[in-house]
Amino acid sequence: MPKPNIFLDSSALIAGVISETGAAHALLQLGESEDILLTVSEMVIVESERSIARKSPHNLNDLRTLIKNAKLRIVTDPSKREVQSSLYLIDDPSDVPVLLAAMKARVDYLATHNRKHFLDDPKVAEKSGLQIGTPGDALAWIREKLSS
Repeated sequence: MPKPNIFLDSSALIAGVISETGAAHALLQLGESEDILLTVSEMVIVESERSIARKSPHNLNDLRTLIKNAKLRIVTDPSKREVQSSLYLIDDPSDVPVLLAAMKARVDYLATHNRKHFLDDPKVAEKSGLQIGTPGDALAWIREKLSS
């Protein structure tokens, strides 16, 4: 059985760095133990570094260490042309590159804390063909998948 492949957006990656007790951190640990595959895009890395540098600079080295230890697969960002032709997928154009990167990476699940643009709009999952949920939802999904 192939390993579950989870795409982390910046909100999930940041949560995994800042809270050692949350589901996002558990996902990073599962990536480190190679029980699952974790994927991010270049944009997710840049957004995460920028946000942590601004809000919690003492955690910046933790982010870089976790990126390395969790063996994150970093995929390239979609082109501007791809983004422009995919604006229909989600209400916020700034989230299109993340959604497209997850789609192109053919992940099993997109883990996010972004309620407004991802979690509270079921049409995003429908249009993208991705399962989308919180890191906790992704963890529950992984446990279910691995136990079956």
